[in-house]
Amino acid sequence: MLIGLIRPVEVQTREVTGEGIAAIHEQLTAPPGWELTQAHMEPQKGSTEFRSVGIFARRDALTEIEADDTAALRAKVPDGYELLSIIRR
Repeated sequence: MLIGLIRPVEVQTREVTGEGIAAIHEQLTAPPGWELTQAHMEPQKGSTEFRSVGIFARRDALTEIEADDTAALRAKVPDGYELLSIIRR
């Protein structure tokens, strides 16, 4: 018996502006169950502000699925989910 660990593949973006790194970082705090995976800062022309687009990925809602072999386990992964690991029990 194989056990697969899956989670939803979901991404959100948030565009923010602020006066410096600290202000940007404060606005890009990830909500519970999410992780900030990417943020690029760029200065705004004619201003002291910076602009950033943060990309957040969902990291909660882990679920186990079971199957007899790897092919059957991969076939059980629903659309919109990713298979993270496989263990044998």
